[in-house]
Amino acid sequence: METLIIILAILAGVIGIAGSILPGLPGVPFSWLGMLILYIWGNGTNAAGDPMSTKTLVIWGVVVVVVSVIDYLVPMYFTKMTGGSKYAERGALIGLVAGIILTPIGMIAGSFLGAFLAELFYAKKDPMESLKAAIGSFIGFIAGTGIKTIAAVLIMWQIVVYIV
Repeated sequence: METLIIILAILAGVIGIAGSILPGLPGVPFSWLGMLILYIWGNGTNAAGDPMSTKTLVIWGVVVVVVSVIDYLVPMYFTKMTGGSKYAERGALIGLVAGIILTPIGMIAGSFLGAFLAELFYAKKDPMESLKAAIGSFIGFIAGTGIKTIAAVLIMWQIVVYIV
């Protein structure tokens, strides 16, 4: 049974890291689920022999909530900061999903191109304004993805610490 718990916790952590990059998967919350599995059913201890504390679980839970909120706010902030509209945000998301086929280059290029085309055709902005908004959307996407990935990797590290 203990081996199954370890496998489930690691699997949740790995899915969490993948979900930080791929849209459609709840990345960081899935990583935290791995910690929760170890907390509830696992007998994991860290190198000092201490079991995972409720405090550790709650702190990482708060980090998950904060990172999830930031992930939604950062792309909007950068898009608006560079003069982009809701069309750029939506175009970036559609381009990102379409670009999954050519991961990871396709996701990045798709996000950028989606924001640019949406601003150009739907918001009726000139090419330079559309480019500026697309750059803002791209920077926001990279920042949000980076924050999520860092958090998911750190949570995975915690999972490993309590398994080993």
